[in-house]
This record gives sequence, structure tokens and C-alpha cells, in this order.
Amino acid sequence: MLSLRLPADIESRLETLAMKTGRTKSYYAREAILKNLEDMEDAYLGGEILERIRKGEEEVLTAEKMWRGLDD
Repeated sequence: MLSLRLPADIESRLETLAMKTGRTKSYYAREAILKNLEDMEDAYLGGEILERIRKGEEEVLTAEKMWRGLDD
């Protein structure tokens, strides 16, 4: 369960979209989260992964190995 507060103008836009399409506001909120979650994880967790790479704790492929792997 998730509850969030939105600025009035965003809430109004979301309400209008929901009414015009017959979908719920929750549907569109869920869609927006699913669409953007990976980008947010990259932005907010990227530093943690970079630190693991620097410590040798994270496997990194060279571009050459990555492209060879696609050919298999």
C-alpha cells in the first residue's frame, strides 16, 4: 500500500486524465512508477554500484566480451 501527496496542479491533471480515459488515478500513478523506477534506481543507486566496481566486488564486462556474448 502506498499513499502520497501531489501538488494540486498535478493532482488535477491526473484526475482529468483518469476521467477522460476511464482509468483510475492509481493506474496512472502505478504506470509512471513502473516506467521510471529503473532510471531512478540507476540515478540513486549508481554510486553504490560504482563503489563495488572500484573494490572489485562487481563483475564488469569489456565491450568486446559483451558483444561476443551477444553472438553466442
